[in-house]
Amino acid sequence: MKIGSKIYTTIVFAFLFAPIVVMLIYSFNDSKSLSVFSGFSMRWYKELLNDRNTLESVKNTLILAFSATAISTVMGTAAAVGIEKLRGKWYCRTLKTVTDIPMTNPDIITGISLMLMFVFVGRLVGARTSLSFWTMLIAHVTFCLPYVILQVLPKLQQMDKALPEAAMDLGCTPLRAFFKVELPEILPGIITGAIMAFTMSLDDFVISYFTTGNGFETLPIRIYGMTKKTVTPKMYALATLIFFTTMSLLIVRNLVDNDQRREKKEKKDIYAIK
Repeated sequence: MKIGSKIYTTIVFAFLFAPIVVMLIYSFNDSKSLSVFSGFSMRWYKELLNDRNTLESVKNTLILAFSATAISTVMGTAAAVGIEKLRGKWYCRTLKTVTDIPMTNPDIITGISLMLMFVFVGRLVGARTSLSFWTMLIAHVTFCLPYVILQVLPKLQQMDKALPEAAMDLGCTPLRAFFKVELPEILPGIITGAIMAFTMSLDDFVISYFTTGNGFETLPIRIYGMTKKTVTPKMYALATLIFFTTMSLLIVRNLVDNDQRREKKEKKDIYAIK
């Protein structure tokens, strides 16, 4: 059974990561051939760095992702704190269900509905263009927000409720007690939520496609436009860089989770000794 499970696991992982390995290898291919590896070269990475349109789309994507992450992290943390302090259980459950809708709703439905809303509001106020960078930013905050709430809420529920109360008994205001006591306790959840929000915003295509305006092109939309023409290893090089960026964020997230688990274990050991 152990040998069979190992073989099955190996086959599954090979099926999942074989396309990525092929992409990594052919991003260093010296020729344009997508089937024959003619030699190792950094040619396509150099051409990618000289592609002004692609670099502009990378800049747009990073600006959008950082902006959406910052806004959704602040709003999501505040929303999680507010939901946790609600006394009515049914009201709390209702808010959690509503919060989960953007995650469970298909992206194409979210994208179309947001586009229709932006067009309607734009015509209502007499705007020249209904879609722009700001509409895309609002759309990204909309679908990133639930991921932050989902990561911060469990940390608030695990936190000892007596900590902020003790801080206020010692003279802290509620706001100061939050920043001095609660925030350090839920910080790992905030960091994880921010990383998830950044990752989701970085690679989103469907919602961005429906809510973008003229003159603002993100990297996923740029890649989609490149696939309509002849596919070159330059796209492989671009996808390779995106892959390693995403992997780096996942590693950071796992390190944060491991540190949190180690701290919890140390606290339990201290309490056990006492």
